[in-house]
Amino acid sequence: MQLRLNRKILFYILLIISLSTFNNKYFSNIELKTIDQITIVGLNDRETQDLLTNLELLNLKNIFFLNKFQLVKKLEANKLIENYSVFKKYPSSIEIRVTKTKFLANIFKDGKTFVLGSNGKLIQSVNKDNNLPNIFGDYDNVSFFNLLKSIKKSKFELSRVRNLYFFKSGRWDIETDQNIIIKLPKENLEDSLNLSLSVLHNKEFKNIEILDLRQDNQVIINGK
Repeated sequence: MQLRLNRKILFYILLIISLSTFNNKYFSNIELKTIDQITIVGLNDRETQDLLTNLELLNLKNIFFLNKFQLVKKLEANKLIENYSVFKKYPSSIEIRVTKTKFLANIFKDGKTFVLGSNGKLIQSVNKDNNLPNIFGDYDNVSFFNLLKSIKKSKFELSRVRNLYFFKSGRWDIETDQNIIIKLPKENLEDSLNLSLSVLHNKEFKNIEILDLRQDNQVIINGK
């Protein structure tokens, strides 16, 4: 039994040596071959070209010695990218599949216009997107995404939001597409949003200008 086992071990050692010799000869022929194609899926033409230009700074050479850390750093620094996957296609090409961040709101900061992405990053824009709500105030990402989560869980439609106003206390006001201001509390946002919708749909309350829900168990309505 021991003799049979030793023979098997010797066989596998010889096999590994044989394969290693073959691979070394093979590698010697291709190891100098540089990366000649980078394919990017998920971005438009201009965004793809910008990313390719940025990746050229890495001086990518051989696919076998690709510096993953530098590549990851470049990809994660790109504000348009939410998620990505990198696939090596031997011997000399790579494919990068990108999930582009979703644009959530317009931000105005230091005299410039930005778009807030679902990845939490600000992307500078020439013009504001009229299909997105505008955020005013020195907001923080945690507070905004908590509000966004509550809106999505409620019956209130995000498409009805025209403007969002953030206050230092951590509270939000919503201005609807009907120019109605909804003053939200800091807590229980989902319930407050559903309550506001019930009031707005109630025919007894017409010409509402401000709907104040900041106090527990109290609704204050100001008309025009």
